[in-house]
Amino acid sequence: LGSVLQNSMVLSAAIFITLIGLIVYLHFVKVDQESLLIIGSLGIQVTSSYASGKESTTFIEMSQVKDVVINEAIHMQKVIYYLCILIRDPQDPQGVSEVVPLFQSSKPRLDCLVEVYKSCQEILDQREMAPHSS
Repeated sequence: LGSVLQNSMVLSAAIFITLIGLIVYLHFVKVDQESLLIIGSLGIQVTSSYASGKESTTFIEMSQVKDVVINEAIHMQKVIYYLCILIRDPQDPQGVSEVVPLFQSSKPRLDCLVEVYKSCQEILDQREMAPHSS
């Protein structure tokens, strides 16, 4: 009888730990949707919505943005493409201090990335054309 009770407790603990792990995964890891909002005069907002409903938002001021590029990497004998924001180095205006990858969970295809890239470049080009106020 003691062995059955002990096995039951071990099984209950394993189920409990599994449920806690699933909740943590859904709340902090499983990204359901990613979005990118660019406003030329303000900046870039990146939002990740998790399966639990939690949202994580990052805002990058336009003055910090050097460029938006499509980068490539080799992963598991496969070339993958990803969109990233290059952050201007405050010490060196020609340099890059940080690379912020976008859409890391959804991993869109290259043709989708190209469309987003073109839209980003249109907005960034308008920013370059606008007269700078002092």
